[in-house]
Amino acid sequence: MANRQANVRESWLALAKKHRAIAIIRASTLDQGVAMAQAAAAGGFCLIEVTWTHNASPIKMVQSLRQELPHCVIGAGSILTTSSLYDAIAAGISFCFTPHVDSELLSIAQNHSLPMIAGAMTPTEIVTAWKAGAASVKVFPIAAVGNASYISSLVTPLGPIPLIPTGGVTVESAPKLMAAGAIAVGLSSALFPKLEVQRQDWAAIELRSRHLLAQLSTLLSD
Repeated sequence: MANRQANVRESWLALAKKHRAIAIIRASTLDQGVAMAQAAAAGGFCLIEVTWTHNASPIKMVQSLRQELPHCVIGAGSILTTSSLYDAIAAGISFCFTPHVDSELLSIAQNHSLPMIAGAMTPTEIVTAWKAGAASVKVFPIAAVGNASYISSLVTPLGPIPLIPTGGVTVESAPKLMAAGAIAVGLSSALFPKLEVQRQDWAAIELRSRHLLAQLSTLLSD
């Protein structure tokens, strides 16, 4: 079990460090969610998260995105219950985010060799998530607790625990969060502005995605 957990963590960390940003899909319809993901993918995103509590048909969306975007890695977010987790696993997810630390969900994920990124805010919660088997820890909601300055204050005392801030991350704050020590970031409303989604301005979302990823690439190559 320990070796399998280590392998899952290693594989996930390699993936997160390679791509550095996760596009979080919250859509009112299946077609809208697929179009959002396609726009982000056209701009270079490879990690796509389908939130389970903000999409009308999350199972169908995961299945559709796996078919429409075979070069992308599709995961689930906002998983709160065991039934949702089993549904997401059956749909074929490759990673999973939760907004909290739940030992039962982490155990199920480990039994399926699925990287689960558990949500936490305080140092105690972050260490608890890591010890319980999280593949990395989602620091959430980061905008409410200081953004980059909070990540910077955590990195030294928490040592090797890999942190992925989400919750209010913007195109402007993402590079600062990475510079502060985050291994990746997750973006939703800042990547997919409501008016652009309503207008189906997928070109604007593609351009923003491309711009953000170029910024992160430049930052990490310096």
